[in-house]
Amino acid sequence: MAGPILITGAGSGFGKEVALRLAGAGHEVIAGVEIIAQVGVLRAEARERGVGLRVEKLDVTDPGDREKAWTWNVEVLLNNAGVSEGGATADIPEERLRRQFEVNVFGPVLLTQGIARQMAARRGGRIVFMSSVAGLTVDPFTGAYAGSKHAVEAFADALDQELAEFGVTVATINPGPFLTGFNDTMFETWKEWRDDPAERLYDYAELAFPHEQYDPEPVYRKTVEVVLGEDIRYRHLLPAETEPQVRAQVDAQWGRRINDGRRPDLVRKAYDIGPGTPVEA
Repeated sequence: MAGPILITGAGSGFGKEVALRLAGAGHEVIAGVEIIAQVGVLRAEARERGVGLRVEKLDVTDPGDREKAWTWNVEVLLNNAGVSEGGATADIPEERLRRQFEVNVFGPVLLTQGIARQMAARRGGRIVFMSSVAGLTVDPFTGAYAGSKHAVEAFADALDQELAEFGVTVATINPGPFLTGFNDTMFETWKEWRDDPAERLYDYAELAFPHEQYDPEPVYRKTVEVVLGEDIRYRHLLPAETEPQVRAQVDAQWGRRINDGRRPDLVRKAYDIGPGTPVEA
């Protein structure tokens, strides 16, 4: 590659492991982390694994950090940074809703603008968005997160069409429920809300992420393949075996009717399931 691979949100989760694996395979990787405290921690982990990894503070919502990243001559951009805000749409406080879109949509898109123009001028490059199955479907209590990922899907699709003639490719990774802590944390963000709990529609202490969760290994492997251009499909839904179910869920929207006033199955499951429930082998 002519330039480095830049991975945002590399301080934890998918981004961290993918950065370490790519660096371990000998690729030039810049791991962007949100806060300065994560820089030393990730550098230490890279040393423990015996890999050379460049770690930089890169908060995608910070204009100065974005401008700094534009000087790195990036060949591949993995837009992985993201947060998840759980809660009923009627309950989520305004500042939390705005933060959801600042981190997941506006920050990454504004970062991508500068890098995409550089790639277009060079007539080459690759942009990958870590989206979600929530960019295609919606569950109860995930409206803010799913809304942000639906927006990511729209920007990625538009970029793919707009950058084609400039030799730049775009792809999305769409993980379903994987056991990294990300999904369970989404159902704890209510603890930071500055509102009157008595006015909420739901008692969030009683709810949990309403899906069993998979081991994240397939996401690590597939993301590495997509970043390196070894898999040339545009969309990558994971786990792969869930694709028929997701397709059916999307298609069902065409015949959907208004609700019948009964509690939906996934709302009921959010009450019944415990946090971090794995998929049974």
